[in-house]
Amino acid sequence: MSSFQDNINEKVIPMILKFVNLKGVIALKDGLMCTLPLTMAGSIFLLLACIPYQPLNDWLSITLGAGWTDPLWKAFGATFNIIALMGTMGMAYTYTKNEGYEPLPAGIIACVVFVLTIRTSITTKGGETIGDVIPMAWTGGKGMIAAIVIGLIVGAVYSWFMKKNIIIKMPEGVPQGVSSAFAALIPSVAIILGATVVYAIFNWGLQTTLVEWIYKVIQTPLQGMSDSMGGIIVIGFAMPFLWWFGVHGSTIVGGIVGSLLGSNALDNAAIVASGKELTIANGAHIVTSQFTDNFLTFTGCGITIGLVLSMLLAGKSAQSKTLGKLAIVPALFNINEPVLFGFPIVMNPFMFLPFVAVPTITAISTYLAIKVGFLHPFSGVSLPWTTPPIISGFILQGWKGALWQILIMAMATAIYFPFFKKQESINLKAEQEADQ
Repeated sequence: MSSFQDNINEKVIPMILKFVNLKGVIALKDGLMCTLPLTMAGSIFLLLACIPYQPLNDWLSITLGAGWTDPLWKAFGATFNIIALMGTMGMAYTYTKNEGYEPLPAGIIACVVFVLTIRTSITTKGGETIGDVIPMAWTGGKGMIAAIVIGLIVGAVYSWFMKKNIIIKMPEGVPQGVSSAFAALIPSVAIILGATVVYAIFNWGLQTTLVEWIYKVIQTPLQGMSDSMGGIIVIGFAMPFLWWFGVHGSTIVGGIVGSLLGSNALDNAAIVASGKELTIANGAHIVTSQFTDNFLTFTGCGITIGLVLSMLLAGKSAQSKTLGKLAIVPALFNINEPVLFGFPIVMNPFMFLPFVAVPTITAISTYLAIKVGFLHPFSGVSLPWTTPPIISGFILQGWKGALWQILIMAMATAIYFPFFKKQESINLKAEQEADQ
């Protein structure tokens, strides 16, 4: 174990940290955070439009009229359907800001480039073409990978122009706002010109657009991989595996697959908005951001509430009794750093197996529960990451979701318990020797 651990620490961890600290990865992770208020607000309106209690829906329809949900769907569409557009702006903004330059022009240019590289017309069922429109299908979930590509490229190119000082400099005394606007002029023209050439190549050469091409060639296969049993097993294993070595596995894995899982969730939300039943047969995804956030990592990576409950139920050492009482409240709000570093789990050979086994088993069982129909695919509703278990399960999946989270916590406790007892005997012996 020591040799394996040394190899991981000396070879694997430095490579992972190097990847995590890349400028593009940081901009991707932080830039997409700007879409969080949109998904949270949109989720509220989606919940209100799809109240899971038919008698209440019937009463509201009678009281407010049959179209009482129309404004709610409008608000939902105005948030969820521009996620990609806002994401590309956030990533370009963050990249440029981290490079030390005025970021707002880069964010605006990224939005322009994104709109430039999609179709601005739609064709009706009758064959009529309507121009001067922005199809919101591509500014939402379907455009997420394209948004990442465009946002990072615009941020990098804009920063390069600034770094090379290829800008229009205004004389001293000119207001800062005017000076910044002129400084952004040359990079803006160059980037938009390049985007125009790209649009022409895809439009005339491939009879498509950049965003549609990325969706077909890159995003769809990646979403398919993430939405598979193998994909969720890798996700469920990788997060605690990295955490055990002291590396923030949730951040690393989330940075890599977060946009894909978010796109899966947005696709599911689009099915709900279309009026179709949210089923796998209708194209619903199983693995979404809600799957990982609320059923795979609830109470913290590794579902460590199982260890906390073990401490509360059978802890005899002073450390376990104290830590169990201190850790239970944070665990209910999905915070487990007190256990990771206080028990500890990090670099503790006794805790490696249960720490990676619990989320891996949870990933497989939850995937199968949705596949066979016990749980339904997630509708796209997003909850704050601190939403306590059972409550989050009930909101997302009804009573079955709450029951499933209870069963997962029971399973986690059963798996952690024998390993906890082994560590507990060591701790208790150490405390007794210290007292003597």
